[in-house]
Amino acid sequence: MTARKKTNGLIIVYTGDGKGKTTAALGMLFRAWGRGLKTCVIQFIKAKGGSWGEVKAAQRLGVEWHKTGDGFTWLSKDLEESQAKALFGWQIAQEKIASGDYDLVILDEFTYPLIYDWLDTSTVIDWFKHNKPAHTHLVITGRDAPESLIDFADLVTEMQPIKHPLDLGIQAQPGVDY
Repeated sequence: MTARKKTNGLIIVYTGDGKGKTTAALGMLFRAWGRGLKTCVIQFIKAKGGSWGEVKAAQRLGVEWHKTGDGFTWLSKDLEESQAKALFGWQIAQEKIASGDYDLVILDEFTYPLIYDWLDTSTVIDWFKHNKPAHTHLVITGRDAPESLIDFADLVTEMQPIKHPLDLGIQAQPGVDY
């Protein structure tokens, strides 16, 4: 019988103004899924009804996926509702993380509830310190990650834009952007 390698659950942050934060997190998700690890995604901004390519793929693979937002907050007609949905997403995240049932949990666009002060960053970090199981990898995406979250994380990558098709008037395309 082969002993299973002990894992050290990492806190990983993908931030910055460039494209690719969620895509990087999903690369980890599919790598973990391919290894038979239990995974979960909680999206904090994307609307419940959205059916992007990654959501369709995850459904086909049986990956647990929760969309708790109401779309892009800067377009929201009701920021109080957006906040309530983000706080509900945080409740789901806390339940999933604390359960110990998951090897990898992705909190997609989670920096937004932090930078909008819907959640207190120091309280969230303290909760992670006391409730995240040692084996669970936690991936957080979103622009403008708070400095204290960056300091707390084990791995941080900042995506920086160099060139983007939108600059040339090329709109987002299915299979590439969503």
